[in-house]
Amino acid sequence: MRITQGTFSFLPELSDEEISLQIDYALRQGWACSVEFTDDPHPRNTYWEMWGLPMFDLRDPAGVMQEVKACREARPRHYIKVNAFDSVRTFETMRLSFIVHRPEVEPGFRLERQDAPGRTQRYSIAGYALDRPAGERYGSAN
Repeated sequence: MRITQGTFSFLPELSDEEISLQIDYALRQGWACSVEFTDDPHPRNTYWEMWGLPMFDLRDPAGVMQEVKACREARPRHYIKVNAFDSVRTFETMRLSFIVHRPEVEPGFRLERQDAPGRTQRYSIAGYALDRPAGERYGSAN
């Protein structure tokens, strides 16, 4: 199952050149880029782990791409995304966020139903990856 979160998630995978062009666009807008990773891509998991610090003073996309490549090398079985944060007063929000790396196998999610009093049924989704401990969800400690 292909996780579809963030900008470009319904498109085919972006090449490194295309990723670099998107990063360049973000930097030209004055947005700060950061790299994050996770092995729990649940849609409500908004707190991915940061790879290093946000790059507030960076103006060259090669610097961000260097961090993306380092994160891919260290975490090959994780989801990795690039964020672009706009720090302008009154905005102060994420303007762009997109996945730049995925594990080879994406196990997907299951729908879980819970019966409650009065014929009430509650539904939630749970990732199949969560059946394994953190760090082992995609077959390795990486």
